[in-house]
Amino acid sequence: MVHKNAALACTVCGSRNYTITPTEKSRTKRLEVKKFCRYCAKHTLHKETK
Repeated sequence: MVHKNAALACTVCGSRNYTITPTEKSRTKRLEVKKFCRYCAKHTLHKETK
């Protein structure tokens, strides 16, 4: 079984800080969460990338 990982990128600086393994295959929207960005040094919105 092959797992495809996705990255979470900061919307402010664009750095990819987190990786996730998507569990839902039928999901059409990309995940958006507020996480801590170590480059911005604050909590920012992170969006899922490929």
